[in-house]
Amino acid sequence: MSGGAPAGTPLLELRGIGKDYGSVIALDGISTSVRAGEVTCVLGDNGAGKSTLIKVLAGVHRPTRGELLLDGRPVSFSAPREALDAGIATVYQDLAMIPLMSIWRNFFLGSEPTTGWGPFRRFDSVTAKEVTRRELAAMGIDIRDPDQPVGTLSGGERQSVAIARAVHLGARVLILDEPTSALGVRQAGVVLRYIAQARDRGLGVVFITHNPHHAHPVGDRFLLLNRGRSMGDFAKGEVGRDELTTMMAGGQELTELAEELERPPGS
Repeated sequence: MSGGAPAGTPLLELRGIGKDYGSVIALDGISTSVRAGEVTCVLGDNGAGKSTLIKVLAGVHRPTRGELLLDGRPVSFSAPREALDAGIATVYQDLAMIPLMSIWRNFFLGSEPTTGWGPFRRFDSVTAKEVTRRELAAMGIDIRDPDQPVGTLSGGERQSVAIARAVHLGARVLILDEPTSALGVRQAGVVLRYIAQARDRGLGVVFITHNPHHAHPVGDRFLLLNRGRSMGDFAKGEVGRDELTTMMAGGQELTELAEELERPPGS
């Protein structure tokens, strides 16, 4: 399914999305688009509404108002499985992997290939290993041994396996929940390269992050959230990394804090 639409084609569109939990407004008036072969970065600090937006896109929660369009048609998901069947895959921070299980078993967790028929049907381990190695290689991921426990991989490598798994299982829209937040500079760079690989294979990628230094190099569009509301939806040519940082940090608040901290002692 991935890579089917021409680059730049809108795959998923958000129009005035809002989500309320009782009297609490978690999201209000959120609009952006996710296009084939592009990365839409959703930026915001803790409490900005990023997690709620993920749940709406992934089919965990239905929006209270607004409209989601997939391939130009309105959609409404009542369960994550419906979003996944429509080609929207979400890779969460915890990755839903079993550390003591092999890479190839984790790669097909919940979607195991089988061989045989009826009561003689069994897990086709030979095919699973071959496909795992091939799909990881296609993403530029060099795994030494697919039999090794996934828990022996670095954080960046585990994220990369999760991305490759989503691509193989038919994702057209790939949502990544803070994939670089717990990683060092080198491992974050590994993940950013694989995000670019997914983009170059024609997927529409939603990169959720609080780090503009990670977002700006790979992003094509930037949606900034603050307390559930949009601070702007920008194409890459419309905003620089420093501007993203300033808007996220609160701009004037950061300037006032810097002036306060730099005052000479006793002044």
